[in-house]
Amino acid sequence: MRQRIFAARQTGGNRMNFTAFKDTGNWYKGNIHSHTTNSDGKLRPEQSVKLYKSYGYNFLCFTEHDRYTDYRKKFNTDDFIIIPGIEASVYFINFKTKSIEKLHHMNGILGTSEMQAAAPRGLFKHRQRLIPRIVYKEWNGAEEAERLAEKLYSHGCLVMYNHPVWSRAEPEEFMHTKNLWALEVFNYNTENECSLGTDTRDWDTMLGKNTFILGAATDDNHNSGEFDDACGGYIMVQADELTHDSIVSSMLKGCFYSSSGPGIYNWGIDRNTAWIDCSACARINFICGGPVGVGRTYLPDLPGGKIIHAEHRMKGTETYLRIECVDSAGGTAWTNPVMM
Repeated sequence: MRQRIFAARQTGGNRMNFTAFKDTGNWYKGNIHSHTTNSDGKLRPEQSVKLYKSYGYNFLCFTEHDRYTDYRKKFNTDDFIIIPGIEASVYFINFKTKSIEKLHHMNGILGTSEMQAAAPRGLFKHRQRLIPRIVYKEWNGAEEAERLAEKLYSHGCLVMYNHPVWSRAEPEEFMHTKNLWALEVFNYNTENECSLGTDTRDWDTMLGKNTFILGAATDDNHNSGEFDDACGGYIMVQADELTHDSIVSSMLKGCFYSSSGPGIYNWGIDRNTAWIDCSACARINFICGGPVGVGRTYLPDLPGGKIIHAEHRMKGTETYLRIECVDSAGGTAWTNPVMM
């Protein structure tokens, strides 16, 4: 599952050449972590669809807690599609206090037709319920994550690990899990609930140990009204057309960027110089793995100015590269990583 789609191409000597996005193709906006009244959300599915369409979204994945849903026949149109999914769970509960000490939440997102045909356990059915696993005594987080990810993958799904900081999960409990497609690096709901929704720490830990994984921004919206949790975290997918296979195939390959506001137009590496074009931002961060001092932040020439392009000369000792574009309001756009 962990395909190194973003492996930089060597063009001679130590020079690398890489461009993230094609000159052709369309851009589609989507949220791949969402709840409705089918679990603990407050909006009915049709209300949620109406909301996201009004904000210019092209696709939405309902990921109800431990319940798979497939509303494609009901809501798919020429300019908007549903991607079926589920958020599956494992809980470690303190037997005395009955409090949740930690948990694993993973999204299973229905894969491509090829993945569906090859699924050894077949596909989930609409409104199929998965009983969450509850552990009371000894917790082996790595084994529990492996078991849950394998279950979702075996039913033809892409698997995303959700909000690890909020879940009180340690990196070693999920970072070596097979069949993980992406890590949820921004969760708008959790960020506004308790400021634990951004997790690039674990992303960089995994990448730094040569464990390739994509990163995704989501809403995890429940629409309770306590705080804003909708239309604030999303992925922008470059695909040929707005169909299930085209969108999910691009997601699988990493042909997307994540955002809570800024736009990324393109980025890449040209003869060991990394570059990016983006919407007006207050800073651009080139995050690199490897020895101390291989990354750098670029700021506008004048205080309060904006930056829409940056270039960073690579030293040749980097093990991976990813880029963040941060606007003046704190919104961030994240590229997927490229492994050197």
